[in-house]
Amino acid sequence: MQIAAEEAVAAGIPAIEARGGSNASLVALDPKTGHILAMVGSRDYFNEEHDGAVNVALRPRQPGSSFKPIVYTAGFMKGYTPTTILYDAVTTFKNYPEDYTPHNYDDKEHGPVTVRSALQGSLNIPAVKMIYLTGVDRVLDLADALGYTTLKDRSRFGLSLVLGGGEVKLLEHVGAYA
Repeated sequence: MQIAAEEAVAAGIPAIEARGGSNASLVALDPKTGHILAMVGSRDYFNEEHDGAVNVALRPRQPGSSFKPIVYTAGFMKGYTPTTILYDAVTTFKNYPEDYTPHNYDDKEHGPVTVRSALQGSLNIPAVKMIYLTGVDRVLDLADALGYTTLKDRSRFGLSLVLGGGEVKLLEHVGAYA
């Protein structure tokens, strides 16, 4: 598995560089035990030009939309379901802590959508509505329970947390999914 992980990171570097990135990391865990099955900390430990000798899997990084399932899980724990309807329409959240108007990656609105389809489509507006309805503190409580250590200063986080606005360690993020 370690060799496959190293090959996968190497194969992904051209696409990462095409998007302006320069490094990559990969973690595979056994979901039953939490044991690390494979871990690649960077594209090349010996290449200082690309952050060699840095284990990116242990560095806080913004997770982007991969944090949405954590927020939806907190919503499910509060009583929302995959069939709950959220309105995918541009909405301004006033003074939270400042006005915030999220948009979808395709800059379109999709009207009433189920939580299931909002998550499947990685829609930003319904995701922000879910964290608003669930509560940022409730999401951070779940994150604590799942083992995230980088989200302790709650004053730093608002609704954009659902879109990856808080840095997490890849190892902890994969552990939360496991």
